[in-house]
Amino acid sequence: MTLWQARSKRKITGGRRRHYRKKRKFELGSDFDPAVISKDKNKTIRIRGGNTKTKVMGAQFANIFETDGSVSKVKIDTVLENPANPNYVQRNILTKGAIVSTKKGNAKITSRPGQDGVVNAILLEE
Repeated sequence: MTLWQARSKRKITGGRRRHYRKKRKFELGSDFDPAVISKDKNKTIRIRGGNTKTKVMGAQFANIFETDGSVSKVKIDTVLENPANPNYVQRNILTKGAIVSTKKGNAKITSRPGQDGVVNAILLEE
């Protein structure tokens, strides 16, 4: 029996740990639903405690924070760089830290689209 996302199956000495109970629902993580550049689409899921979490499934626009303190809603053209995974660039997947191209210039995503339900970014100086 394998554990989902609980502690290791091995002790620090290398011996195997004995299971003291079955798997629990709260140990189960969620599947990766990538936020991509497409028509706006959100998904609301139930999380532990009956709370809800909004995931961005598709986004066309980002809230861009500029150096003068203003915020504007700008259309995202493409993903230029993604430190989470180089393959995400080809698939236009939005994650925190991704560099995107917009009409105002390049911007770095500061929010977590899969967790926050919004795409916020900071305009990079060129």
